[in-house]
Amino acid sequence: MNKQDFENLVDLRLEEARLLLDGGAFHGAYYLSGYALEAALKASICKQVRENDFPDKKLANACHTHSLKDLIGLAGLKQRLTEKEGEDEEFKLNWAVSKDWSELARYDTGIDEFKAKDLYDAIIDDNSGVLVWLKNYW
Repeated sequence: MNKQDFENLVDLRLEEARLLLDGGAFHGAYYLSGYALEAALKASICKQVRENDFPDKKLANACHTHSLKDLIGLAGLKQRLTEKEGEDEEFKLNWAVSKDWSELARYDTGIDEFKAKDLYDAIIDDNSGVLVWLKNYW
């Protein structure tokens, strides 16, 4: 996969999540919203990798994770995240909602409408959404 593939996945997963939200399938909407954010972070990581450079094995292996907190670090965005949280309280809340998403949500049967909408909205908010911020770095 390349950077453009991940960017395309962001749009696709968010579109699917929106359809699921509208259809009342909140569990799936939550799950796919998180994957959209994961893909955005992986697009940011791709930007760091030079096309003709031999890949660093440790980085390549570490990138095969679903942990959003780990991916922020691998994308080199920890400091920028801290700065953004300090200047934008709404963004800080949106990241707080987003950061604990896990692929293990596929086993969580307790995801309700509010949790699904909160995550989706935290990602797509036009002013302080996590995705809006991440697009500055991909």
